[in-house]
Amino acid sequence: MNTENKPSQSTANTKNIEGVVIRFVGDSGDGMQLTGTQFTDTSAMFGNDIATFPNYPAEIRAPQGSLYGVSGYQVHIGSVEISTPGDDLDLLVAMNPAGLKTNLASLKPGHTLIVDTDSFTKKNLEKATYDTNPLEDGSLDNFRVIEVSMTSLTKESLKDLGLDNKSVMRSKNMFALGMVYWMYDRSLEHTTDFFKKKFKTKPLVVEANTKVLKAGYYYAETLELIPNSYTVAPSKMPKGTYRIVNGNTATAWGFLAASEKSGLELFLGSYPITPATDILHELVKHKHFGVKAFQAEDEIAGITSSIGAAFAGDLAITTTSGPGLALKGEALGLAMMIELPLVVVNVQRGGPSTGLPTKTEQSDLLQALYGRNGESPIIVLAASTPANCFDMAFEASRLALEHMTPVVLLTDGYIANGSEPWKIKSTKDMPSIKAPIITEAVENWHPYIRDKESLARTWALPGTKNLEHRVGGLEKDKVSGNISYDPENHEFMNNIRAEKVSRVANYIPELKADFAQEGDLLVVGWGGTFGSLHSAVKGMSEAGYKIGHVHFNYINPMPKNTAEVFAKYKRIVVCELNKGQFAFILKANYGQFEYIQYNKIQGLPFSVNDLAHKFKNLIS
Repeated sequence: MNTENKPSQSTANTKNIEGVVIRFVGDSGDGMQLTGTQFTDTSAMFGNDIATFPNYPAEIRAPQGSLYGVSGYQVHIGSVEISTPGDDLDLLVAMNPAGLKTNLASLKPGHTLIVDTDSFTKKNLEKATYDTNPLEDGSLDNFRVIEVSMTSLTKESLKDLGLDNKSVMRSKNMFALGMVYWMYDRSLEHTTDFFKKKFKTKPLVVEANTKVLKAGYYYAETLELIPNSYTVAPSKMPKGTYRIVNGNTATAWGFLAASEKSGLELFLGSYPITPATDILHELVKHKHFGVKAFQAEDEIAGITSSIGAAFAGDLAITTTSGPGLALKGEALGLAMMIELPLVVVNVQRGGPSTGLPTKTEQSDLLQALYGRNGESPIIVLAASTPANCFDMAFEASRLALEHMTPVVLLTDGYIANGSEPWKIKSTKDMPSIKAPIITEAVENWHPYIRDKESLARTWALPGTKNLEHRVGGLEKDKVSGNISYDPENHEFMNNIRAEKVSRVANYIPELKADFAQEGDLLVVGWGGTFGSLHSAVKGMSEAGYKIGHVHFNYINPMPKNTAEVFAKYKRIVVCELNKGQFAFILKANYGQFEYIQYNKIQGLPFSVNDLAHKFKNLIS
């Protein structure tokens, strides 16, 4: 994406608006993710700032027309800064009654609803638990409803192509997309080019999708119920070359950058699990960068293969979600004990157990910090936005390699699947990564001789002459690494491993508050809640409130100036998508402050409006 792209021209009577929030909903087979992605990419090419929120059903084959089988894709585009996918909708496109039933509450009164009337059959209405047809009973009178026979119009557009009914129905989503493209003055060019590349061996599919896309576009242009289209001007973003990335892709690229800067080959040992699997999928594409990707038979094999790769001298990664992290616990303790660099990515989802696999949550924090037997301190980081996943994956790699200890990187389903513009970085502008690898024999060398400042031990690779040593799951002598049952040695090793992690605070940035640097209220968050908290605090700050926002990417250890920042505000509210796990950690570490908790556990991100209401009440 280049920020200097010119807007498309439309013959419609257009109105300029700062931003719009759109949601496409329908059955999981209706192509809502593709529809939303195409609108997102087209708007990105136009130069808008963007944030997205895909919402998938957990069931692989949910019954067609069922409430729990609804798939959705929300996109927020703007000519101003966009930090969240938005709260209330300006436009809802519902392809069936179930999509309408589960999403109507999010549509602003008086705003636009587009429905496929062909799908509002008696059978589909019953599946969506409607007693009467909402298109006829007056329940939609508060909205501007545009009823379109999309199924029939799609069939009419393709009647001469000789396609079977299933293939025709697969194009129906493009009719809806064409209508929305006209409404918001978007060009069709990007999507038609996408068809040509995606289906280059299937010219009939290219022709069908293109015809239906244009049919929807021109239908909207001639429809009297849509008297205007709208233009969202390009945003004023820093000059540069951008790509739209989701968090999982950005995480994978961050590891690739770390591999290049460290000079080490990248090894990924993982077992597929929602919503982390796309990191594995992305890294598999980059074998030309020296990536070795191993899809293991289970979670334990995934992490232990990565430990083996770390012992052999690779930048070793394993990826998972909460249930998988539970299975990796013992092996993670082993990596901590033998002091090998390892990055474990936990893309958090709703729990416990299988829980809500496709919904977001922040409930694995205590698991990441303490979910191992014995004293097992490790570094814990958290990414805050889709683009920030790149930076934190790089940072997790740097800290693991330079301090010779495992790092858990927490993301979540919200930012892993959500996307935003990311300004492409050059690795030459990124900091170097210097792993303490020892390549030549040194007199009186032992594996647990440590750097005086960081306490990191040296990293001798197998096969290096005169650097033979043993590692394993039994306690080690503090110098030689040989097995030791000496009580004082065991206590020393526990203390030194904890102190090593504690000293990482000397190598991370200090905490910085946004907006008011002191005042009535400090909003504290961590991880993927950044966008919502930032937007809420920004709005209140612009309205004159003395409110600040700090967001933690470094959880263990925390920045050294945390207490100093907290002391500048009268009240502190900790916002997180769990029952208060970070608040618990803050109380344990900085008990001199009182913490107000604001929690949500619904599988959904915070609403900016709800946050602002809460913050105003606290200040009042």
